[in-house]
Amino acid sequence: MILIVDFGSQTTHLISRRIREKHPNVIVVEPGNITSHINKDLKGIILSGGPSSVYEKGAPQITKDIFELSVPILGICYGLHLMAKTLGGTVTSGKKKEYGPAELSIIKKNNLFKDMPPQFNVWMSHGDEVSKLPQGFIKVGHSKTTQFAAFCNEKKKLYAIQFHPEVVHTEFGETILENFLSICGIKPQQRKIDKEYVDILTESIKSGLGNAHAICALSGGVDSSVVSVLTHKAIGKKLTAIYIDSGLMRKNETTELEKVFTSHFKMNIKIVHAQNIFLKRLKGITDPEQKRKIIGKTFIDVFEKEAKKIGATYFIQGTIYPDVIESAGTKHSKKIKSHHNVGGLPKKLNFKLIEPLRNLYKDEVRQVGKVLGLPDRVIQRQPFPGPGLAVRIIGEVTEYKLKILRNADSIMREELEKTSDYKNIWQSLAVFTGIRSTGVRGDNRAYGETIALRIISAKDAMSAHWTHVPYETLDTISVRIVNEIPEVNRVVYDITNKPPATIEWE
Repeated sequence: MILIVDFGSQTTHLISRRIREKHPNVIVVEPGNITSHINKDLKGIILSGGPSSVYEKGAPQITKDIFELSVPILGICYGLHLMAKTLGGTVTSGKKKEYGPAELSIIKKNNLFKDMPPQFNVWMSHGDEVSKLPQGFIKVGHSKTTQFAAFCNEKKKLYAIQFHPEVVHTEFGETILENFLSICGIKPQQRKIDKEYVDILTESIKSGLGNAHAICALSGGVDSSVVSVLTHKAIGKKLTAIYIDSGLMRKNETTELEKVFTSHFKMNIKIVHAQNIFLKRLKGITDPEQKRKIIGKTFIDVFEKEAKKIGATYFIQGTIYPDVIESAGTKHSKKIKSHHNVGGLPKKLNFKLIEPLRNLYKDEVRQVGKVLGLPDRVIQRQPFPGPGLAVRIIGEVTEYKLKILRNADSIMREELEKTSDYKNIWQSLAVFTGIRSTGVRGDNRAYGETIALRIISAKDAMSAHWTHVPYETLDTISVRIVNEIPEVNRVVYDITNKPPATIEWE
């Protein structure tokens, strides 16, 4: 067993996921629950990152005896700080913060950095740093701004790294975690999501629901599509997939979705046209958190109304793990934003909620979809937020803004789909910024809207890079938007990574 101690990092469960791919027995625990999991099966401990500073009042801590268990321990970011402080080192606020890519220089090889070059790129996200090592530890690596970016006590098998090996932007991150498993005496093995895994998921849903009727939230996105087909496989006609047209969807979305699921899967689908109620409740609302919660509440209100007509007692939802963790799904994590399928749900539901995909990441959900036989046009569809275009409009949501954004989004996607690199794009979106600027049309002054484009590459949405789209493609998209949408006279491109930004603007 590998124990991962969760100090609230947005990527704690990404560490778990990376380890799970190589070794199935992984448990994530809160700092106060470590001792209850100490037994003969324990082979190693990973201390995660977290948003706190170790010297702050109330910051999560662990006792010194954890480091005397005679099992290998790896501290990551906050885990590095905590290891240093607990064992007698010094942690201070860094003079220069590091958020994003950095180059790590290895000055002393050890088992953790086996088979790696002396310099490689890593992903940093920290404001504090270790200024003095505990006794018995040696410096292993540094970055331009961090003196002790990696250190260890090889004799006691205690290792600490300032960067995040779990995110895809760290080169050799997977190798580092594999090396740690080897230090723990575990031979890494590849884990696959196959038919057996999907059958277990299906049987779990079937046994959980029994003879009850259920409704499923179907948006047409990958997550909701997979969970709908999965539940349909489990209970057949006892499932009604409800698609709510909130008026916040992309161009032609409702029509395309209806064709796919009624003809290909023969599912019970009910389309509810609820544009008016959503726009009415969003009138005058500009705060993004409030928008998300209003949309989530409205979705639930509509679902409850439809559920009463059908007699359903269960609500199946396609929540995946990034939704949970960004909505502060663990004790020490900070809320980034409420997702409509997590933070928008009321505390008391009139039906029982089931989330079969809650512990999976997007690429794992796609693997489940492939096993289920979903067509590629559904499986490879880019993520789309539950609140729809409402969180891609800065400020109040109106019909005027939605029309402009739908058209801009459609043009962008149409041009990107023509490129050979489209399959490598994780998500592309247009944003109605609410910023107006001066332009020129036909020798006349124009004062129009600004559209921002955000195109990113990622593996699991917990971290992401902006995509280096060819200038020619960006030029074509820009020219088409300003020519075909008269209200728009400026297009900008967002080149911010995640972190520090999130994928969506709101």
